[in-house]
Amino acid sequence: MFNEISKMESKHQTLFAIIIAFAVISFWRGVWGLMDEYLFPNDYQLSLWFSLFLGLVILVITHYVTKELV
Repeated sequence: MFNEISKMESKHQTLFAIIIAFAVISFWRGVWGLMDEYLFPNDYQLSLWFSLFLGLVILVITHYVTKELV
């Protein structure tokens, strides 16, 4: 797949990058919106702290899993 992308014309690569960026931003906007609605909707501060803690736990776990794979 990367070979096919590198063979594309420059203007097509730029358009492809913009489409991918839009998709990533839209995904994260949706995730954050859902978390605002469903993750402790009546306690904004608790929702923020829990999200921070959950994100850190996921980062630590994935760090150790990727270390094991190498």
